Amino acid sequence: MNASIANISLLTKISLFIFLLLLGAGGIGGALWYEALRQSGPLIESRNVIVPKGANLELIGRRLEDAGVIRSKWVFVSAVRLQGVHREMRSGEYKFRPGVSVGHVIDLLRKGQLINRRVTIAEGLTVSQIIKTLEGAHGLEGVLFPMPVEGTLLPDTYYYTFGETRQTIVDRMALEMQRTLDVLWTKRAPNLPIKSKKEALILASIVEKETGLARERRRVAGVFINRLNKGMKLESDPTVVFSITGGKRKLGRGLRKSDLRQVHPYNTYRVHGLPPGPICNPGRAAIDAVLNPEKTSSLFFVADGSGGHKFSDTLREHNKAVREWRKIEQRRKANHRVRP
Repeated sequence: MNASIANISLLTKISLFIFLLLLGAGGIGGALWYEALRQSGPLIESRNVIVPKGANLELIGRRLEDAGVIRSKWVFVSAVRLQGVHREMRSGEYKFRPGVSVGHVIDLLRKGQLINRRVTIAEGLTVSQIIKTLEGAHGLEGVLFPMPVEGTLLPDTYYYTFGETRQTIVDRMALEMQRTLDVLWTKRAPNLPIKSKKEALILASIVEKETGLARERRRVAGVFINRLNKGMKLESDPTVVFSITGGKRKLGRGLRKSDLRQVHPYNTYRVHGLPPGPICNPGRAAIDAVLNPEKTSSLFFVADGSGGHKFSDTLREHNKAVREWRKIEQRRKANHRVRP
């Protein structure tokens, strides 16, 4: 009986020793594994890597290894599997810094810390021009259909991540335009001849095309407001250009007298009031200028040769300013011809 107890006691001691030995080895191994995950990686300079949608661990690891972000895809794959986070890997475009560790790479992929790209839409572009800009934006996908309505997209800088759709950006632009219009409409000046938000957009698009100078916007808007109040035709050249091109191309030449005589809903030399729709996508400042125009007695304006305009109260003053502008144009043409 005593011998049996002694044997059991010996076996217990041996088992305990082996268990402690394995536990110690496991602890050392675990420590070494943890250290390997936190060790600086081979990347020398920052690099962008795209993780495709639906990519499995092996493909992700191969991409990271090929890009020089990690030394071995199998270390990455094993680490992800051991942590049980393989379903948390997110697709997209990532920026990895020099020396990034495997552990940090895994953290980035789990959190989905993607690169933010941006596309800037300038004020005054037509829908056709905006679509071309979006088509040239690297990383955006998809075809736009149907075409957005002219004047409904707010120009601004928009951020996106690789793989987002162009439709997503357009939807955001449309939402921002509606929000902006709603806010500015509540702050409009009283007694304007503009009876709806759509009319505000239409006139703002004309102001946007007429001047690129911030200091002139409210005054140009004031001129058009005066003309609307007096029942005068707007006689805006950009509306004539739009009547010819539909906003889909550049005119490529100056306007002719025959263009001004053309019967078209957008030709404000022929029709009274506003055209049926916007001629471009105006920015916030142009919309605000139309809803809060400068109080002025001016009814006319023409280019002054400096990038701005000469404003006039009477037709006589305006005709004089037009003659001066034509002289400037003639001198410029003459100087252009004599250049070698």
